[in-house]
Amino acid sequence: MNSNHKESTTSVAFFSDSLPERNGTGAYYFDLLDSLKSEISNIEIFQPTRCIRLNFLSIPMPGDPSQKLITPNLFRIYKGLKKLKPKIIISVTPGPFGLVGYLYAKTHKLKFITAFHTNFEQLTKIYWNPVTRSFANLYLRSINKLFCQNSQLTLIHNSGLIQEMESLGSKNHKIIGTPLPRFYLEKPLKPPPKSIKQICFAGRLAAEKNIDLIIQAAEHFSEIKFVIIGDGPLRNKLRKQASKLSNVQFMTWLNREELVNMVDLSSALLLPSKIETFGSVAFEAMARGRPVIVSKNAGINEWDTLSKNILQLEHEGELIKTIQTLIAMNYEERIHLSNNAYSSAREFHANTIQQWIDLLLKESV
Repeated sequence: MNSNHKESTTSVAFFSDSLPERNGTGAYYFDLLDSLKSEISNIEIFQPTRCIRLNFLSIPMPGDPSQKLITPNLFRIYKGLKKLKPKIIISVTPGPFGLVGYLYAKTHKLKFITAFHTNFEQLTKIYWNPVTRSFANLYLRSINKLFCQNSQLTLIHNSGLIQEMESLGSKNHKIIGTPLPRFYLEKPLKPPPKSIKQICFAGRLAAEKNIDLIIQAAEHFSEIKFVIIGDGPLRNKLRKQASKLSNVQFMTWLNREELVNMVDLSSALLLPSKIETFGSVAFEAMARGRPVIVSKNAGINEWDTLSKNILQLEHEGELIKTIQTLIAMNYEERIHLSNNAYSSAREFHANTIQQWIDLLLKESV
C-alpha cells in the first residue's frame, strides 16, 4: 500500500447496524478499518457492540430472534463524532445506526455515501408473515430510497444490484471489492489435507443458506465429515434432520481465529446459499488455500479474479455432483486449485484496499 496517501485531514465515520463478528457486513467493515487505519489517519465505525457503550435497546427481529435490532446510544455517538470531526459519513445499513449517520451528515452538511450489502426485502419473504413483511418492506424501501437519493455515491458488490440501486434513485454507484481479515493474511498457510475427510460450512443456520443440501450430501458421502458452524432459526430443525448421521457435526458460532483453524483442517468449504450478495466466508476460505463450492447466484462469482477458481453450483441439485468432481481430482490438481484460490484472494484484497483508499481521498477533497 502506498503510505504517501496518508493525509491527516482525511476523517471518515462509518455507520453500521451489524455486530462486527455476527455476519458478513459486520466482518466487512471490521476488516476494512483494520487495513485502512495505517493509510487513513482518522477513521472510525459506529455500530452495535457486545458492551452497552454504544447500545441503548435491543429488540429481537420477527421470525429470527437470534438477530436483534439494536438502537444506538445517541449521546455516546454524538460525543464520538464531535471528537472525530468527520468529513465523510458512510451508512452501510438501513437500520437505526445507518439512519443516525445519514441525519448527522444532513444536519452538518457533510458528504454522505451509502453502501448496499444485503437485500433485506428478499429476506423478509423468507422470515416474516405478510402483514409484518409489508410494514418492514415499506420501511426498508423508504430508508434505502432516502439514502440513495441523497448520497454522493452508492457502493455495491456486484453488477446485479445496479438496476435495484437505480430504482431507488441512485445516480452515482460504484462496484467495490471485499477485504480480508488481517490474520487470514498473516497466519502461516497450511497445505490442504491429502485426502478429503472433512468439508465445512460456516454461516447462519437460516433458510436462505440452503443447509438442507449439505445434509443431503452428508447422506451420500458417509466417509466425509461435514462440519456445520453457526447458529440461527433453523438450528433445532437441522439438528433433528441430521440426528441419524454420524458424519455431521454442528458447532456454534466460533470466533474468527477458531474459524480459520477449522477451515485449515477442512478440504473444502460449501456455500450453497439461495441469497448471497457476496459470500465473504468463501472468499476467506480461498485466502487460506481451500477450494470452495458456491452457488452460482452468489455475488462473488461476478468477480473474474475469483470466479475462475471457484467450483460453482449451477443449480441446487448439483452439490453432490460437484463434491464428486472435487473427490475425483488427484492431489496435485487440488493443490493447483488451492494455490490459485489463495493467490486470487490476496490479489483481490489488495485491489479492494487500494479502491477504498483512492475513493476516500478523492471524496475528502
